[in-house]
Amino acid sequence: MKTKTTGLIVALCFFATALCFAENPERSTSKLNESKSKLTPQTEKMKPTYISLVQFTDKGIQNAKETTQRVAAWAAKVQSMGVTIKQMYWTLGQYDRVCVFEAPDDETPASVLLAADMMGNIRTQTMRAFTASEMEKILAKVP
Repeated sequence: MKTKTTGLIVALCFFATALCFAENPERSTSKLNESKSKLTPQTEKMKPTYISLVQFTDKGIQNAKETTQRVAAWAAKVQSMGVTIKQMYWTLGQYDRVCVFEAPDDETPASVLLAADMMGNIRTQTMRAFTASEMEKILAKVP
């Protein structure tokens, strides 16, 4: 069973990667970071970035064939709340997915991820992420 699960996860990972690059072959995390690093104080304020580490529950792995459809439906639903998914990866190892997204404030990801977790397919651990320019501002405030 573990071999079948691992094979399924590998297949999903390759499928998701192919979908990401089929939609926009120019997309890569280095281009995302480059565009953010060019921001100046006069540029419009960026929304905070978050990274969620996602694990399937027993229910979620049983419904793994529907994972891409569930993510697409979730992304469409949370977009109206100001959440923008920058990258979604299906992964091997301890976590089944990694999601990089932006939201207008800390409360928004807390609420949308709580709602996603309550559906019973996933459990998440979410971190606030900082760009180099944001980290420079933080470091400037260190006493």
